[in-house]
Amino acid sequence: MSNLFSKIYPPSITINHQKLQQNSSTIRCCSNSNNDEHFSTEHNGWILNSFPEKNLVQHQHGIIKPPRPKRIILVRHGESEGNVDESVYTRVADPKVGLTEKGVIEAEGCGRKMREMIEKNGGDDWKVYFYVSPYKRGIETLRNLAKSFERSRIAGVREEPRLREQDFGNFQDREQMKIEKAVRARYGRFFYRFPNGESAADVYDRITGFRETLRSDIDIGRFEPPGQQSPNMNLVIVSHGLTLRVFLMRWYKWTVEQFEGLHNMTNGGMIVMERGYGGRYCLSMHHTKEELQKFGMTDEMLIDQEWQKIAKPGELNYDCLITGPSYFTHFDDEDKIFEL
Repeated sequence: MSNLFSKIYPPSITINHQKLQQNSSTIRCCSNSNNDEHFSTEHNGWILNSFPEKNLVQHQHGIIKPPRPKRIILVRHGESEGNVDESVYTRVADPKVGLTEKGVIEAEGCGRKMREMIEKNGGDDWKVYFYVSPYKRGIETLRNLAKSFERSRIAGVREEPRLREQDFGNFQDREQMKIEKAVRARYGRFFYRFPNGESAADVYDRITGFRETLRSDIDIGRFEPPGQQSPNMNLVIVSHGLTLRVFLMRWYKWTVEQFEGLHNMTNGGMIVMERGYGGRYCLSMHHTKEELQKFGMTDEMLIDQEWQKIAKPGELNYDCLITGPSYFTHFDDEDKIFEL
């Protein structure tokens, strides 16, 4: 444990549960209007805090949860060198494949559209917080779309390895990859695992972990200091086509069949999950029915989105056609018996 703390805090700082004392540091005991205290220390220009975002604001009627961000915006990277010429993957590692000139333009255009959307209905105190894939094309997309936002509008950014592209197996043999993709079409896009790589099911597993991290961040309002959280925060996830489709599948509990019917997002495209009237995130708050159908969503998925629009966090849709009656074949027979 001592080794762990020595990596987090400089050696000249001693930490215990009661008091911090050090001649070379300035120690402050901070309190808010509710007399809640936390310790912080300034050392060599750095402010070290005891994770103040975990101190939820106290109220006379109990703990006040921070407001949920207004939107979760999913962005696919701009056109990459690999999108234009798949032979690139035979000589360049997938994480190092960058954007084309067109991809840069697409990313910049995405940033302008995003800002226009936010300003149209975002409140004066809106900000953006980014999660980004560590792949080069993801970072380059982030940097170019972020040109539309001044420093004061960017609350933060986190590089998130779990948002990386599906692993197709290190350097790729072009002809062998054609064979593998043909086999995948026969086997099934979700479960087929590329040799030395991943299946979409594998991506689902790591996205499940990221989703739990994201939900935790939302619950504690990690994006802004305690007491300063705004309901007009926008979370932006910059990632890859399949990864984002799997994220939506996991979030909305779509089936494998429904996932396999989805179409890829365009390079530099956005899908917006906006906070509905009850507080849940819904696709139909921003997108039209026609847009969602073009994405590949079925009537059952669209009906569920209408429920998402008015439901509250934690509520269950007991009449959901996705997770309920569609799995069973004997209900129609029972209904006929009751009709008789």
